[in-house]
Amino acid sequence: MSPTLYNRLPVLRAERGLSRKALAEAIGVNYQTVGYLERGDYNPSLELALKLAAFFELPVEMIFSLQPFEPLSRMAASPKGET
Repeated sequence: MSPTLYNRLPVLRAERGLSRKALAEAIGVNYQTVGYLERGDYNPSLELALKLAAFFELPVEMIFSLQPFEPLSRMAASPKGET
């Protein structure tokens, strides 16, 4: 069994106003794959993770993590330099 892989795909998609279908078309996968990724039902291949990172212009580790992400609202509320 693979470890749980957490992701920020729904947040990133919402920030950009993208549907699952639009994101899927941009990275060359079926729209259902995006849903599986977002729900954690499917872990991406390295190639797919890198395509997503390139699409969102972010490092892979800002999209996927083995640990739960800290809520962005908490990160924004922290004094500069602290997380």
